[in-house]
Amino acid sequence: MATTPVAEGLGDAGAATAPRRRSTTVLGRTGVLAALVAVTVVVPVSQGVADGEIVVGAADVDEDLPSTVAALTAVPLSELPPTPLVSADSSARLRALAEVSRDSERSALPGCDGSVRAAGENGLLATKDLCTLWDGHTQMRADAAVALAELNEAHVVRFGTNLCLSSGYRTLAQQRAVKAQKGGLAATPGKSNHGWGLAMDFCQLQTSGARWTWLNENGPVFGWEQPGWAVRGGSGPYEPWHWEYTKGVKADGEYYG
Repeated sequence: MATTPVAEGLGDAGAATAPRRRSTTVLGRTGVLAALVAVTVVVPVSQGVADGEIVVGAADVDEDLPSTVAALTAVPLSELPPTPLVSADSSARLRALAEVSRDSERSALPGCDGSVRAAGENGLLATKDLCTLWDGHTQMRADAAVALAELNEAHVVRFGTNLCLSSGYRTLAQQRAVKAQKGGLAATPGKSNHGWGLAMDFCQLQTSGARWTWLNENGPVFGWEQPGWAVRGGSGPYEPWHWEYTKGVKADGEYYG
């Protein structure tokens, strides 16, 4: 009876294990991709490890596998699991991830162009130059609004809710009404950064406990800070709720510092 010749050096055991080796290779490549995405997404956001290039295996990578950037941008920031941000460095990483995942058609505040600088006078800004925030009625100058919306995205990831807003842009008439009500605790009408759309008063919810700690650690990463006069021991009344978009205030607002 004729027998089929077996290749030299390959017995029955070798023939039986060849498909298994190919299967192991495929599984290995899949595992490496999963590990790379996990390291890229989870570790920088939740653990804050040092940046560095990750080298995975040899250079013969399957061209059909998605790139790291493709894997990242496929996951919207809003779908990431809540992770505690306890330092400015962590928030900086989160903001970088948000910028990678956001394409040219999506901004933190849809329909608001942060590059536009409103013309006009304090308390007399045109409605078209203002952007409405996520609560549906509070308005701000565009650049301040976009920066605050980016901060809000990070807040949602951390706490699962939006930042609670109390008062943003104030017309000249509104400034006069606040002055009449609060007297010396309110800015002179026409001199308030609320009138430039560059100041925000947060709800009391944001000014105590974990949310207050988080806001102080992460607000400055997105350009939002308390002015020196409003902090405890500052030159003015202590107002933990009053925050300003510092870059805009220094360039166009009422800067006291």
